[in-house]
Amino acid sequence: MGSYFLAHDAGTGGNKAVLVDVNGNVCATAFAPYETHYPHPDWAEQDPEAWWQAIVTTTRAVLKQSRVSPKEILGIAHTTQLLGIVPVNGSDAAPLRPAIIWLDGRASHDAQKMMAKFMGPRVFSLFSGAALTGKDGLPKLLWLQANEPEIYNKMDCFLDVNGYLTYRSTGEKVMEWSCASAFGFEFAKKDWMRDIFKYIGLDVDKFPRLVRSIDKVGGLTKTAAKEVGLLEGTPVFGGGGDVMGTAIGSGAIGEGDGHIYLGTSGWVGVSTAKSFIGDNGIVCMQSSEPDKALLMAEMETAGACLKWIADNFYQSEKADPKVKNVYALMDERTKTIPAGSDGLICTPWIYGERSPVSDTWVRSTFFNLSASHTREHMLRAVYEGVAYNLRWMIEVVEKKFHYPLPVLRLIGGGARGEPWMQIIADVTGRRVEVVAHPMEAGAVGVALTAAVGLGIYPDFLSLKKVVRVDKEYLPQGCNKVCYEEMYHTYRKIYSCLQHLYHEVNEARFSKCQ
Repeated sequence: MGSYFLAHDAGTGGNKAVLVDVNGNVCATAFAPYETHYPHPDWAEQDPEAWWQAIVTTTRAVLKQSRVSPKEILGIAHTTQLLGIVPVNGSDAAPLRPAIIWLDGRASHDAQKMMAKFMGPRVFSLFSGAALTGKDGLPKLLWLQANEPEIYNKMDCFLDVNGYLTYRSTGEKVMEWSCASAFGFEFAKKDWMRDIFKYIGLDVDKFPRLVRSIDKVGGLTKTAAKEVGLLEGTPVFGGGGDVMGTAIGSGAIGEGDGHIYLGTSGWVGVSTAKSFIGDNGIVCMQSSEPDKALLMAEMETAGACLKWIADNFYQSEKADPKVKNVYALMDERTKTIPAGSDGLICTPWIYGERSPVSDTWVRSTFFNLSASHTREHMLRAVYEGVAYNLRWMIEVVEKKFHYPLPVLRLIGGGARGEPWMQIIADVTGRRVEVVAHPMEAGAVGVALTAAVGLGIYPDFLSLKKVVRVDKEYLPQGCNKVCYEEMYHTYRKIYSCLQHLYHEVNEARFSKCQ
């Protein structure tokens, strides 16, 4: 009889259930999508019940696929999108409103009002590392308090995505440390920033109880067990945020080790025992490791940019039954265009940006588009634009925080595309390593975290030997000069157009309120 962990990776587009054995091997996977709703400009909401139904569907699917008995499941853990807000009340599992998710930027004015209490964005950034945006958690709670007071007053607490799924599984209302650090978490005390919450006018008692990633929060309730097809009482662990789960699953968990995630969004993360004040939109968050932090630079859209160009420029190929994978086709088409896309640059800021520029109002731009450019030029420019943004974040990490990153561990769905991996190696000038099962890295990471919680592994550092590298890419010197020139032009675009982004998008948003 084997021993397994069931890990759920609840992202923006859907939930992936991954059955992981105690050695970190992926034994079965299943995916169920759910929708994101955009009821107003800059709003983004999801139905928490859709999350749970995806958990039910995928759990049953991996059990059927693997033929593993429920008795062999040692534990369950979730790694999820951060910054979700789900107001709940009493013992009723039904949320009081749709979830406000991380992509939502409705609270820009609330962010400004909050920072005004700290003498404005510039002063606020000095002690927090970045100015607040409408996508941050505390401004969204202030928005809820001001615009939906009946919901705010009725809720006994709010939960994030991980907390809601844990609640549906166990009946316990909690928030895990790493998820809490996306709202307001004191590293030294390992507690909520209670004084800050009181100062800005939020009710401290509406923040849930805190737990660690490795803590057993409870067991599956009778109702939940019946729904998902597992045994009542199966242990459910604290789990954590998607960023933190992938950091563990990347294997880059030694002091100063760096990784890059490429999914819907993207980020550069560095594991460290130190605690920093952030800069350039880079933040210091609680790691899944209770005694460590994760230095993180997040870009709002990475793979989402490829989805956008696939949906809008490759519709016929997507509809062609002969094309099994449009993204594999796009990878091949990218190879037909030279490095630098013949002078075309794409900024990948389709939903605003966090790092290296923290700006809700910025949007994507194709710069220097001419009649000689084709859709394939635009395609390669998107790949390269994400790589330019990653390089910018990496350079800030190295310069401001003094963590050299000569090697980058790549994970996420984007890591499957060999041309993209080579472009990133060429643009950044670093060796790129891709782990086995890069799409399941987050789930593997949270499963191994639960294994530490059960004592199967003595500590997190021992997990470094568990995660193996599958492929590596070295920078090609022939593209160095071209990418140096293009990158330095890319760096100038935001400062040259910043006022125009604000002029157009702030006005548009205000008219829609």
